[in-house]
Parts: sequence; structure tokens; C-alpha cells
Amino acid sequence: MGLTGAVILWVFFFLSAVICPEEGYASWYGPKFHGRKTASGEIYDMHKLTAAHKTLPFGTYVLVVNLENGFSVVVKINDRGPFVKGRIIDLSKAAAIEIGMIKSGTARVRIEKYNPAKKTHQSIQVGSYSEHDNALSVQAELKENGIISVIEKSPSGTHRIIIRHVSAESLETVKKKLSDMGFHDYIIKQEKLTGS
Repeated sequence: MGLTGAVILWVFFFLSAVICPEEGYASWYGPKFHGRKTASGEIYDMHKLTAAHKTLPFGTYVLVVNLENGFSVVVKINDRGPFVKGRIIDLSKAAAIEIGMIKSGTARVRIEKYNPAKKTHQSIQVGSYSEHDNALSVQAELKENGIISVIEKSPSGTHRIIIRHVSAESLETVKKKLSDMGFHDYIIKQEKLTGS
């Protein structure tokens, strides 16, 4: 391989490692690999919120959103894979449970980097709905106005619309946009990492 080819290959792998968010299919792996060593050297524990990715550095945290139901989870990359065409991430069993894809085995997802060191980020709970369809409708309305949100199911069974990773610099802009859309009873909370 010539110098030019080597440079192109390096750029390809570099961009693959840093470009995020991504959309594609997620799968999960469980009992067969439980207790085995991962590519990072850690022991795979299917009960922890971890995942395998082809290129992201080990120790990277990513937010995984199931685009089919809006459920999300934060996972830590500690393994390599999946090695099936069309799939972008392989989740632990615990993570698959969190986003409701145990039975289906796969789901279309969006993944984006999550930085647990950023303490200034906040989340905004736009509303809480008993019916999942109502939550999906609100989520779609927010998306039409340029606001990406996720749906979290509470222990009581209600579906919460959450806007995550709102920086201090953009908070006022997001609040104004919500008010212009008619959302006034939102709740702002300091974010904390739950995926370690």
C-alpha cells in the first residue's frame, strides 16, 4: 500500500471513530458471552450498561435512542462489534431491556456521544403522558421544530418526554422555543450519568 492509500485509510478510520451521531440497527448479546473478556480487556457483564462499537474508543459513553419507541439508555463502549452488515452497535442485555428490544433482537437506533464530565448540561421534562401514542405525537411535534427528545417510561407507567444534554448556553433558547409551542409546565433538572 502506497503512502496515499495509507493516509486515506487512516482518515477513514479516524472519521469513523469520531463521527457521531449515527443511525442504524442495534443488536444485543447476552448469556453466551457473559463472563468472557471483551476487546477492551474488561469482563463482559450482561447486567451492566455497556456496548460494542466498531471504532469508538473504549470508555466512550454514548446515548442510544430506540427510534421505534423513543426509549433511551446511556452505555459505555468496552468491546468491538457488531460484525453484521447494517448494524452499528451491539448492546448488553441490560441495555437492550432499557430500550425495549429484547424480544425483537434488533431495533433501529440513533447513537450520539455522551460526556459525563460536563456538569453544566441539564434535561428538560416537557410533559408526562399515560398513553404512549400521545407521547409519540408530542415527540414528533418537537422534532418538527428542531428539538430532539426521548421518551422515558416511569415506574408508574407514564411516558415522559425528555430533552437531554441542554447546555447552559442554549437553555434560554430552548425554553423560548417550548413556550412559543405552548409548553409552559416543563421541568428542568441537572443531568447526571446513569449509564456507568
